[in-house]
Amino acid sequence: FTISCPVFVVTGADEESYVRSRQLICQQIAFYGSTPAYKGVLDLHGWGELQSELNALSKRGQWTEMGGLISDEMVETFAVIAEKPADVAKGLQTRYGDIFDRVAAGYLQAAPDQERELLEAIKAV
Repeated sequence: FTISCPVFVVTGADEESYVRSRQLICQQIAFYGSTPAYKGVLDLHGWGELQSELNALSKRGQWTEMGGLISDEMVETFAVIAEKPADVAKGLQTRYGDIFDRVAAGYLQAAPDQERELLEAIKAV
């Protein structure tokens, strides 16, 4: 068997792309958190009361506002944080290396000249 898992990654080639990456991850966490089925996950971490607020915002189509409710602590709990793309592979290995055989990292942003380096570093893990 091969055990794989999708993971959230916050990184960027520069400050602007790092901030954008974090915003995308916050919006993705908020999307999942708005779903009643994920209330148990939020409850586990003490954030259960946020689920109903996220759900209400989702029903009003306020997707950007939802991401603004995701705290730094929540991002750090659910995502690998790498200040530079070159640090992503190490972060994935540290966090998931002894758990999963494969990971699918979403919302990675890198400058075009750094994309190959980032992908090669991740493949090496």
